[in-house]
Amino acid sequence: MYIAMNRFRIVPGHEQEFIEIWRNRDSHLENVPGFKEFHLLQGATQDDYTLFSSHALWESERAFLDWTKSDAFRAAHANAGTARHIYQGAPEFEGFTIIL
Repeated sequence: MYIAMNRFRIVPGHEQEFIEIWRNRDSHLENVPGFKEFHLLQGATQDDYTLFSSHALWESERAFLDWTKSDAFRAAHANAGTARHIYQGAPEFEGFTIIL
């Protein structure tokens, strides 16, 4: 199993806007081979940002990498960046292979 995560630093006061972007987007993941589940996580709020993380579980790293090269990936990210004012920088990707 493989976990793909992106960390987002969101400008305080724009948390609900960020949540709604994720709630209303079509991720195109439901029929992607190897995709298991997705969660959007909200973390602590600092003075200058609130931390969020997208958390996707995949059968394997290969399944995740194949998705990143697919039409479904391009469709899911077609509107990325339309609300740049809510982000404190680019998302930070982290990938993990599940060991235990």
